[in-house]
Amino acid sequence: MSRTLVLDTETTGLDPATGDRVLEVAAVELVNLVPTGQTFHVVIDPERDVPEEASRIHGFTREMLIGKPKFAEILPALLEFLDDDPIVAHNASFDFNFLDHEFKRAGRPPIPRSRMVDTLMLAKKRFPGLPNSLDALCRRYGIDNSMRTSHNALLDVQLLAQVYLELMGGKQPGFELATARMAKTTGPVLLEAEPVHRTPRPIIPTEAELATHAAFVAKLKEPIWATVEG
Repeated sequence: MSRTLVLDTETTGLDPATGDRVLEVAAVELVNLVPTGQTFHVVIDPERDVPEEASRIHGFTREMLIGKPKFAEILPALLEFLDDDPIVAHNASFDFNFLDHEFKRAGRPPIPRSRMVDTLMLAKKRFPGLPNSLDALCRRYGIDNSMRTSHNALLDVQLLAQVYLELMGGKQPGFELATARMAKTTGPVLLEAEPVHRTPRPIIPTEAELATHAAFVAKLKEPIWATVEG
């Protein structure tokens, strides 16, 4: 079983080194690239103001976040959900950098970068020179992102999970085995079928058919059949 988490954060700004904080975290669980329905989602009090330019992106204001849990309070549940499995994010270094600072404030070690899977880097390798934002990838793969009118961590990870599946080949492991099992009983396409041994059935023309063919060939000019020995 291969377990992976798809994660996204929303923040008060772009640089945690200057005091910007995480205000929303969402993650969804994939097992063998299939969403299990298990999700983690919290809205957090960043303990500081939310600049207007950030609010325009994700819709959160300072007033909306007062009274929400602090990051240190949600950290144990987040760590339990993430466990030790790979973490997928789009432009993952951004999210990991913010989480590093939040973990440090809470006295916890950062998540090892060896667990980081960056879908932006995967997309750049597959589509060099093309736009590779989450919206652009959704359009490219025909994923409905019409509800994404603002950045929302939970919606974004649900969309990113679909994008990640496409970037990994668009085929969920295990489907082939399931299809093979179904095909043996219900489907016209047989996978891993036993070889079929057939008895040759040569076609031997009758005397009448041979005479009809000879009469037809006699009407042709220099027929090729005349050069073929019987």
